[in-house]
Amino acid sequence: MKKTIPIEKIAMKELESILQRAETAPLDAKDRAKLKAVFESYLHLTDLVEDKQMTIKRLRQMLFGAGTEKTREVIKEEEGEPESPPATGGDSRAPPENTGEEGSEPKQKRKGHGRNGADAYTGAEKIRVPHESLQPGDLCPECKKGTVYQMKKPGVLIRIVGQAPVAATVFELQKLRCHLCGKVFTAEPPEGADEEKYDATAASMIALLKYGSGLPFNRLEGLQGNLGIPLPASTQWDIVSDSAKAIEPVYEELIRQAAQGEVLYNDDTSMKILELMGKRAKAKTLAEDAPEGAKDAPKRTGIFTSGIVSTKAGRSIALFFTGRRHAGENLAEVLHHRSADLSAPIQMCDALSRNEPKEFETILANCIAHGRRQFVDVVENFPDECRYVLEALREVYKNDAVACQRNLSPDERLRFHQAESGPLMAGLKDWLAKQIEDHLVEPNSGLGEAITYMLKHWNKLTLFLREPGAPLDNNIAERALKRAILHRKNAMFYLSENGAHVGDLFMSLIYTCQLCDINPFDYLTELLRHAATLSANPRKWMPWNYRETLKLPDTTANATCG
Repeated sequence: MKKTIPIEKIAMKELESILQRAETAPLDAKDRAKLKAVFESYLHLTDLVEDKQMTIKRLRQMLFGAGTEKTREVIKEEEGEPESPPATGGDSRAPPENTGEEGSEPKQKRKGHGRNGADAYTGAEKIRVPHESLQPGDLCPECKKGTVYQMKKPGVLIRIVGQAPVAATVFELQKLRCHLCGKVFTAEPPEGADEEKYDATAASMIALLKYGSGLPFNRLEGLQGNLGIPLPASTQWDIVSDSAKAIEPVYEELIRQAAQGEVLYNDDTSMKILELMGKRAKAKTLAEDAPEGAKDAPKRTGIFTSGIVSTKAGRSIALFFTGRRHAGENLAEVLHHRSADLSAPIQMCDALSRNEPKEFETILANCIAHGRRQFVDVVENFPDECRYVLEALREVYKNDAVACQRNLSPDERLRFHQAESGPLMAGLKDWLAKQIEDHLVEPNSGLGEAITYMLKHWNKLTLFLREPGAPLDNNIAERALKRAILHRKNAMFYLSENGAHVGDLFMSLIYTCQLCDINPFDYLTELLRHAATLSANPRKWMPWNYRETLKLPDTTANATCG
C-alpha cells in the first residue's frame, strides 16, 4: 500500500518569527519542536529526491495523493484527446439526442445529479398514509360513474431530520411521600425503561462510527457533549470492548468460513500500537547491544494491519488482523481452519514474498494493477512505450468487464479471456522482452525496471489465462485496507493489542456487511440483542443469514437488550 509523506506544515511567517526569537533569546521547547519537524521533513524529502526510482510525478503523488490512473487520463495529452467530447459530430460514444421523432432513442439521464429516489432510503421509517375520504372500490367523486382502485406505486414524500448519533431518554418517575409515616411511593417505569442504561443500538452506533467511519472516541465525545448528551470516550471504549466479547464467536466463525473461500486476496499496511511501540524501542536497544547472530535478538519490530478478502460463489468476507505478523502469516492462520477436503485456493496479492503463506499451498496470482502502476509512474519520461503497455492492459480489463456483464461462469470466463485477452498478453510479452533483449531501453531506468518486474512475475500476472476464477488484480483487498487506513489517519494508533483486536473484529463484521449489501447497524444490533444465544450456533448469525434466524420463534423469545 502507498502512503503519503508526513510533512509538517508550518507557515513561512511563523518560521521567520522563530528565527528572529533565536537571535535574541534561547528557543523554548515548542519552537525547538517546530524546527526539528522542519529539518526532519527536509531530510526525508532529500532522501526521496536522491532515490533513483523517484520521479517528480511520483513525489508529487506521495506528497499530495495520487489522482486517477485511468488510461485515458494518464495518456490523454500524448494522444491529443480533448478533455471533453465535442458538442457535435465525431464522437460515436455520445448518446443520441432525443429529437422527438418516432423510433429515436430517449436521451440518457445524466449521472451524478445528486438526487436519491425513495427506494434508496432503505433504513428510513415508512409510514403508510391512507386517503382521508376514499377507499378502494368507492365511487369516483369526479365523474360519479367509475370506481377508484389501489395504485401499485404510492405517492412519496421524504422528510429528513437531524439528531444526535447516540440519543438519550430521561424518565422522570413521579415520587409521592406520606407526610405522616414518610413512606415513599415511586411510579413504575415504562416497559423497557428498567433495562440496562446503554442499549444494543448505542453499542452498534459507537462501533459503526469508530471502526466503520473512522470517528475517534474523543471527537464523538465532543459532538455528544455539544448536543447535550454526554458520552465520555472511556465509556465508549467500555461499551465496545464488552460488546466485542459478546459477539466474539461470530467473528471466529467468520474466520472459519473465510478459510473455505475459492479466491483469497491479501495485503497489509503499517499501523501503530502504543503498547508494542514501547516494547519495540526497548527491543531495538537490546538488538543493537546483542552480539551478531544471537538467538534472543528480535527478528521483527514492524506493526501491520493485514486485510484478507475471501470470495466464494459470489459472497465476500473481509477480515482484519493487526499486530506483528505480515499478511502471509495472517493468511496462514486463517488457512489453518480450511477443510482438508478442499483443493488449494487461488491467492491474489502483490509480488512481495511476505504476502505468501509459507505453511500452505496456494495457487498464486500477482496483481496486474501493481505492474501497470510502474508504467503510470514513468509515463511522462517514456510516453510512447508506456502508451503501448497501458492500452494493451486496458483492452484486457475491458474483456474482464464484458465477462462480468455477461455473468459468465469461471470456466466460460477463462475461455473468453484465452480467446480475447490471450493474444493481447502474448503480444505484450514479446514486446516487453524485445525492449530488453534488443537493448532498446536502459535496464536500470524507470521503464527498464517496470519491464523487468512484468517479465519476472509474468506467470503469476497471467494466471487468469490458465486458472478458472483467477482475478486480474488485488484491488478488493486494497479497498478493504482503506478501512484500517481511515482509522489510522483519524485515531492515529491503537493503545493496546486488545484494542487492536476489538478494532479488527468490528471492522471485519462491518466491512463484510458492506460487501454483502447488508445494513451493518442492524446486524450488529441483532447480534448484541441475541448475544446470550448466538454462541451455541454462530453459523446461523452470519450477515447473509441472520434475518432467517431471527424469524425462528425461539430466537425472538431469547432476545435481550444491552
